[in-house]
Amino acid sequence: MTATSPRPRVMVVDDSATIRRSAEIFLQQGGYEVLLAEDGFDALAKVNDHAPQLIFCDILMPKLDGYQTCAIIKRNARFADIPVVLLSSKDSVFDKARGRMVGALEHLTKPFTKDQLLQAVQQHARADA
Repeated sequence: MTATSPRPRVMVVDDSATIRRSAEIFLQQGGYEVLLAEDGFDALAKVNDHAPQLIFCDILMPKLDGYQTCAIIKRNARFADIPVVLLSSKDSVFDKARGRMVGALEHLTKPFTKDQLLQAVQQHARADA
């Protein structure tokens, strides 16, 4: 990244304020701009307005779960190339396979560490087109 380019924008979608805050602190320490959303509907509105380079999305949320949210993002041609990493305390083979079926790149198990979060951003964040 050049000095004039903006910091990569990363969205964290989770219904837990604690998880959102932890992720926000870790990502800001890594030099990223952070957008927060508390559920799938909030995330979809913000994706439309801010087009993040990467989305971390909790699976277990009220209204729209992470699988549904990811599937909706991936079905929209404007946003289909935004990488989505699912966050969950559930890490069975079934959960990971279901995540891949809706287009998620990776599955991070909660509680995640700062290193895991930053490594996922470095691995998956797309350069802004």
